Amino acid sequence: MQVGEYCTREVVVAPRDADVAEAARLMREYHVGTVVVVEEGATGNRPVAIVTDRDLVIEVLAPGLDPTGLRVSDLPTMDLLSLKQTDDLMSAMERMRAHGVRRAPVVDDDNRLQGLLSMDDVLSAMAELLGNMTSLMNRELRSEMDHRP
Repeated sequence: MQVGEYCTREVVVAPRDADVAEAARLMREYHVGTVVVVEEGATGNRPVAIVTDRDLVIEVLAPGLDPTGLRVSDLPTMDLLSLKQTDDLMSAMERMRAHGVRRAPVVDDDNRLQGLLSMDDVLSAMAELLGNMTSLMNRELRSEMDHRP
């Protein structure tokens, strides 16, 4: 189970020079709580930070700052944890837990943004895995019952 199989591929992004108000507009327009801040380049977008709706409340609104005068790159963010598409999903989950994050950008070998993995994605994958295991166990039980009346 690799990260690339379960991450969300459609990611809302903002350039690092976008103002905070623009990030909020993007969140509203696309009904998301996360915007990946990227360094735009000729070969693709490279993630440099993540801004969440919670960041906007705690870092901008609560202290009464002007969201149009503040760039997303000015927000204090933790060191960005990026995951590779080929990373093992369970290892990625452990790294996210260790870093205390619920979302991480997914990149290719050239560090270009390919998706976003959230804990919701991980939970969905685990639910799928458990469902597959249950189906297998039920199939084995039925097979045994058919052969041993």
